[in-house]
Amino acid sequence: MNVNEIMELLPHRYPFLLVDRVTEIVPGERIVAYKNISINEEVFNGHFPGAPIFPGVMMVEAMAQVSGLLGFATTGEKADDGKLYLFAGVDKVRFKRPVVPGDQLVLTSEIDTVKRNIWRFKTTASVDGKTACEAMLLCAYQDRDSLA
Repeated sequence: MNVNEIMELLPHRYPFLLVDRVTEIVPGERIVAYKNISINEEVFNGHFPGAPIFPGVMMVEAMAQVSGLLGFATTGEKADDGKLYLFAGVDKVRFKRPVVPGDQLVLTSEIDTVKRNIWRFKTTASVDGKTACEAMLLCAYQDRDSLA
């Protein structure tokens, strides 16, 4: 799945779209994707000058976005259909190593459970086969109109 196909499913756009390509997807099961970390990322202007490190919260957001892609691929719907996956919780998050410009952040997500409209995903972000971040993400699948 290239970036244009990703944008067909997700509502995110630059500078907040954090998935460059999907390399594997099995609807109802798992997804593998990546984000290329470039020194041109806006966040590096302030995090940290002279020692750029990709923020942990951005890694968690990237893992949430691939989880959303997996959810949309599983349900056959997309954000343009008026649906969204919203954070409901983040559990067991651990940061294992810093991510810096030049790294390719490989993002994985597996569906753990689905109960009504609450999805739980087991996610990881890694660089060169080494875990940078892991978390269990809870997402609420709901209608966009219910937010108004």
